[in-house]
Order: sequence, then C-alpha cells, then structure tokens
Amino acid sequence: MIHNKRNANVIYAFKKDSLILRDLLATDRTFLANERTLLAYIRTALSLIVAGSSFIKFSNDLLIEIIGYVFVPLGVVIGFIGLYRFIKTSKDLKKIKKAANYKIH
Repeated sequence: MIHNKRNANVIYAFKKDSLILRDLLATDRTFLANERTLLAYIRTALSLIVAGSSFIKFSNDLLIEIIGYVFVPLGVVIGFIGLYRFIKTSKDLKKIKKAANYKIH
C-alpha cells in the first residue's frame, strides 16, 4: 500500500506481485495523459497571457485594457496550477511503479 506522506491518503493499494502487464500499461497511458494535460494548461496559460498583452498594448478602450490586466495574471496562475498538478501526479505514478518493481524512465 502506498501512502501520500502529506495527508496519509491511500494512493493505490495492491499486493506487490499482483500488478499485471495491463495495470502497468495503464499506468504508462496515465503518464502520457498527464503530459498532455500539462501541455493543455500551458497552451491555455500562454493564450491568456498573449491575449491580455494584446488587449493592453493595442486597445484604446479602458474596459478592454482592464480585461487585459486580468488575463495576464490569470494566465500565469493557470500555468503554475498546471505545473503543480503535473508534478504531483507524476510523483504519485512513480510511487506506484516503484512499489511494483517496474522500471521507471
């Protein structure tokens, strides 16, 4: 059984030799899905930052500039949230593979 040390939640419970190839391949697919999710967060964050910068730079309307000033920090926050979730999920998945004596790349 693997425990998350921060709040002692059970991440994944299994007998050491009970993971079969299907389970390990599912974990590999989850690694790839985690990377795709990070890329989606980055894409969203960059879009907000670029849109906000454009609104600030090329607008003469105060309301549009205010929206731009909101978009830029919102994009930065979304980028950090995505990075945090990626790192947290990667650590949890590596714990599962390590406990199963599976080669980690």
